[in-house]
Amino acid sequence: MYGICNLAIIPLRVEPNDRSEQVSQVLFGEHFTVIDQQKQWMKIQLYFDQYEGWIDSKQCQIISQNEFDEISKSSMILNNDLVEFVTNDQNILMPIPLGSALTFLNFEKINVNNFIFEGLKVTGQKAKSELIKTAFLYLNAPYLWGGKSPFGIDCSGFTQMVYKLNGYKLLRDASQQATQGEALSFIEESEAGDLAFFDNEEGKIIHVGIIMNDNYIIHASGKVRIDRLDHLGIYNAETNRHTHKLRVIKKII
Repeated sequence: MYGICNLAIIPLRVEPNDRSEQVSQVLFGEHFTVIDQQKQWMKIQLYFDQYEGWIDSKQCQIISQNEFDEISKSSMILNNDLVEFVTNDQNILMPIPLGSALTFLNFEKINVNNFIFEGLKVTGQKAKSELIKTAFLYLNAPYLWGGKSPFGIDCSGFTQMVYKLNGYKLLRDASQQATQGEALSFIEESEAGDLAFFDNEEGKIIHVGIIMNDNYIIHASGKVRIDRLDHLGIYNAETNRHTHKLRVIKKII
């Protein structure tokens, strides 16, 4: 069984109940495979990053395998504004967040609600220099565990969405993203758009941010913010202390 998110944002949970922890979100237009079912709940695997979790089956639209395959092989088209609207044939507006997938709107059989989108779109791969411009769209977005939108986002959701909007694929969690790309030996080797990863006392990767020019970093911690980056890690000038311990820098593109 296959499905697509036909609402603005829905939670992806660890367990099949409404009180369960949100580990990620499914944005409008994202499609997935259903790998398990329990009553009103579906365990899904997102096509984009293979991430798994449970969603309420009332919050999606079922599609056929052929329709799933059609979307999968088509060029990804995304909403490129903080919030835009889709309208249906009854002129009812529904807001959708930055990074929502619009590809399925081109397929009449899948777009059963006759959604129309007239906002800014982005598709294809962009230059690495565009990453920081995209990151600034999320500036001051509040931190939300499992979040992927300007209305609430976590550290790896932020990096994943920034890269996705520029045509590149990152895995979902910081520890997964740390397995991608080429490791750099020194901060001085890095350039704007590279990823910096940070660990805890046990050595587990727990945080990620996007390196900017002149030893700055943009990352989601409390909110999407800009701090200093040095050989020890992230330095918060407001609190006059290091908040995250640097583990590795990765060049993804």
